[in-house]
Amino acid sequence: MKYVLDVQYNGNNNGLVACIGFKNWNDKKASYAKTHFIEEIEPYEAGSFYKRELPCLLEALKDLNDIECVVVDGYVWLGDTTHHGLGMHLYNALGQSVPIIGVAKTPFLGTPKNCEILRGESIKPLFVTSINIELEEAKNSILQMHGKYRIPTLLKEVDSLCRGK
Repeated sequence: MKYVLDVQYNGNNNGLVACIGFKNWNDKKASYAKTHFIEEIEPYEAGSFYKRELPCLLEALKDLNDIECVVVDGYVWLGDTTHHGLGMHLYNALGQSVPIIGVAKTPFLGTPKNCEILRGESIKPLFVTSINIELEEAKNSILQMHGKYRIPTLLKEVDSLCRGK
């Protein structure tokens, strides 16, 4: 299964992580959905956002044994491949065995132009980065996802789920 993850923070101490699973990139509906309330998360630290978010993502994935790929809200690498983003930290935490795709809505300084994709009729790109899956394959996978707008349906759904909607 492929999984999409997102985290919403409730103040400085708590978070809600949402995990949605699906079988095929073009699936309209999730076949798995679960949230985990996380207490006493790490405080935000500039330049080390992963310290806050990574434990939440790992909690959501800990009981899953069928992970083919994980999509995170953010970057695998920042700017260029020498600066680790959240996705790279997750990849390392999972034993460097699971493909990770990062999908970001805002550009990070130095992100190469070849990371941009346009979905639907949007003129505003998404920024795709990846590890353990070729970038072109990762971009095509996100382009195949259901939904006619910029943000794929299941990415919108995981965002809503972690916000408690």
